[in-house]
This record gives sequence, C-alpha cells and structure tokens, in this order.
Amino acid sequence: MNQKENGIAHSLRVVNKWVHKVMLIIAEVALAAMIVIVFFTVVLRYCFNTGIGWAEEVPRLLVNLFSFAAAAIGVRDHLHISVSVFYNVFPKNSIVRKILDILYDVSVLLCGLFLLYFGTQYSWKLAHLTGKLPMTGWNTCVQYIPAAVAGFIITFDSLLFLTGVLKRSEERRVG
Repeated sequence: MNQKENGIAHSLRVVNKWVHKVMLIIAEVALAAMIVIVFFTVVLRYCFNTGIGWAEEVPRLLVNLFSFAAAAIGVRDHLHISVSVFYNVFPKNSIVRKILDILYDVSVLLCGLFLLYFGTQYSWKLAHLTGKLPMTGWNTCVQYIPAAVAGFIITFDSLLFLTGVLKRSEERRVG
C-alpha cells in the first residue's frame, strides 16, 4: 500500500508539474500578445491616426488571464509577497513554524475555493445570458473563466501541500 501511495503521490506531482508548465505558457503568450497588441495600437493611433476596434478589449482580457495564471503559479512556488518577521523568529523545524505553514496553506485553500466557486458560478451564469463584449462579440463569461481556472489550480496546489504530496523543500520553479 505504501508503494501504491507513493505511485499516486508521484502521479499527482507529475500532473501538477504539467499543469503549471501549461499555465506558464498561457501566461507568457498572454503577456506577449498583450504587449504586441498595445504596441501596434499605439503606433497606429499616433503615426497613422487610426486604430483597431478590439485593441482595448482584448488586452484587458489578456491582463485578466495573465494575472490569474501568474497567481496560480505563484501559489505553488510560494512566490507571493509575505511578511515573515514573525515566522523567522522561530527555529526552522519548530512546531510553531509547522502550525504557521498549515495555517498558510489552509488560508490559501480557502482563497482558492472562493475563486473556484464564485468564478465558476458567475461564469456559468453569464454564459447563459445573451450579453456580448462590444468589440469582439464574445460572451461576457470569458472575463471570469480565468478566475475559476486559477481557483481550481490554487485549490489543487493547497491540497497537495496540506496532504504532504508537495513539500516546501521540494519546490521546483516552473520553466
């Protein structure tokens, strides 16, 4: 049974690694596309006195996508800003640090569940309405799908940390 548990844990770590690689690629593509679109929009407006109709709407959607993808990546690699003055007062393997680590993971889990639940609920609600984005004509739900996806990934990562499948000492940067 121990070998089976190790096999499941290994499989979960592999899935986690690939999910984060895909999220990193999505974030990179979103950022690059956003930069290119904004650059060409500025050139068209100031040099040719014209523009692209969707050039404000699409970068705004890409910022949303990039932000939530980066947030999900940051949870796994503990890249988010934190105040560790209190945490660093205690010795490395102390019980207080372990309790604070668990409290951190539970807090992040709750945030992930919040994003997952309300992002999914709101996206689903908007998907069934007739509202469209003005320039692209896309359904308004596309604005909120990244929140639900990031919520799922944040929840998944938090559960892996809480169950010990992922450990802080095993952190590997995505890329």
